[in-house]
Amino acid sequence: MEEAMADTLLQVTDLSTAIEEGELLHHINLEIGAGETHVLMGPNGAGKSTLGYTLMGNPNYKVTGGKIVFDGEDITALSADKRAQKGMFLSFQNPLEVPGLSLEAFLRNAIRQKTGKPLKIFQFKKELEATMELLGMDESHAERDLNVGFSGGEKKKAEILQLLMLNPKLAILDETDSGLDVDAVRVVSRGIEEYQKKRNGALLIITHSTRILECLKVDYTHVLVKGNLVHTGGAELVDEINERGFERFAGAQ
Repeated sequence: MEEAMADTLLQVTDLSTAIEEGELLHHINLEIGAGETHVLMGPNGAGKSTLGYTLMGNPNYKVTGGKIVFDGEDITALSADKRAQKGMFLSFQNPLEVPGLSLEAFLRNAIRQKTGKPLKIFQFKKELEATMELLGMDESHAERDLNVGFSGGEKKKAEILQLLMLNPKLAILDETDSGLDVDAVRVVSRGIEEYQKKRNGALLIITHSTRILECLKVDYTHVLVKGNLVHTGGAELVDEINERGFERFAGAQ
């Protein structure tokens, strides 16, 4: 029974995006099935993060053409918080610091917003403890202000904690391994692997490094060059890019 894999979760059709200075993405077509892991690679400045922000409804990026359908619904005009409620999640290269709001309070609010139901506190605490343990996080982090004074590795772990606690249908991870040491990459990979295996979550991993992918099963790899999606292949494409870079795709637009 492979039906779950065939269910289209995200369908991006002919998507173009602009900021005031001009168009950044040109006629992007992308389809992600439930439970699939897709990797988006490309040289710096290719528009990888722009695609992540556009999919999540960041108001700084204007959709100038095409549409985004998520879980059977056209979400092109929906706000970022509405998309999050529907089960989308975006991790950032540089997570925001929020003084005065603890990591635990932030998670409680986010889960409440997503489900629209009151939280079962005991169950929440138990799950939070277990998930923090999986990520090797000190329990005291839950009481600290969100990302304030966190090291780079701690911020990334806090994001993966959010991913596992919120359990979205689709997670977009943007350069999740940037600036991390080998041990932190391993822990973050373990968290992503947990999401991938146990929760049947779909992933779009945006990266130009391949360290984070070593432990993960990748279904499709996409190459973005100058705002154009120029090539799609399997997991083997990651190894090729690792060895040879993006040269063979540079002229393809």
